[in-house]
Amino acid sequence: MTDYDVMIKAENVTKSFDGFKALDALELTVRKGSVYGLIGPNGAGKTTFIKSLMGIYRTDGGNISVMGEGVYENTPLKQKIIYISDDLFFFTTYSIKEMAKYYAEVYESFDWEIFEKLGSIFKIDVKRKCRRLSKGMQKQVAFWLGICTKPEVMVLDEPVDGLDPVMRRNTWAILLQEVAERGMTVLVSSHNLRELEDVCDNVGIMFNGRVVLEKSLDDVKGEIHKLQIAFGGGAMPDELAKELNILHSSKFGSVQTCIVKGDVEGIKHACGAHSPLICDILPLTLEEIFIYELGGMGYEFENILI
Repeated sequence: MTDYDVMIKAENVTKSFDGFKALDALELTVRKGSVYGLIGPNGAGKTTFIKSLMGIYRTDGGNISVMGEGVYENTPLKQKIIYISDDLFFFTTYSIKEMAKYYAEVYESFDWEIFEKLGSIFKIDVKRKCRRLSKGMQKQVAFWLGICTKPEVMVLDEPVDGLDPVMRRNTWAILLQEVAERGMTVLVSSHNLRELEDVCDNVGIMFNGRVVLEKSLDDVKGEIHKLQIAFGGGAMPDELAKELNILHSSKFGSVQTCIVKGDVEGIKHACGAHSPLICDILPLTLEEIFIYELGGMGYEFENILI
């Protein structure tokens, strides 16, 4: 990956609060024009990183850059970035149209033509006061206004929480269209891993203030698999168990289900040498990958909140 391809870069980033290290030598890279999913258990440091990325927090050490520049107190760069958090803010007395005028004053790239076009999709009366809208409708307005600024980077924290299924689909369709047509870069943090699986190119898994895994979604899925296997003698041969990189194993009847890390062909070859009665290798969901990657680091399954 060349410097030209990199939109967001975090290097050795640290941030502490009252002696608690929220970010610990964090490293992260987001390619231009990609959708990057940042996932992790509660307390992993995702929101702290996002607020540091947005220049809300000043980091204690390391460096975070967007398009090669630091964001902290960099007003021209912030013109190119939109942040939609789970905790939305609107001026108390402002209508949607008045908030749009405010955005147009702050963001030089605000496009009124896009505002009118998206109005036919979101279908909310622009005269309505933002603070009197439901959470889901407020979230729609946040996307509506944010997209009108034509950002280079959109940072999302629990982005579609509160939206109904149809509007969730429409919102993601709009965002992915911006990615495809303008090369907009999206960094999204969410606990809805099933949804991220449909939209992300790359994922980073955070744990204890660090990114412990960062790869393309295709590569991640290509390295960890669900193996269902059975043998005439009952149990899996000890030799095979030692040869495979098994993250987790359970047994129901004569069929043993294993979460195995490694190359598919290598797994097939190793299993085939022991003449199993059944040998099926199935793909894992992003949620399963998340659980077993962190499970291998000592994070208890029952404490993972998804």
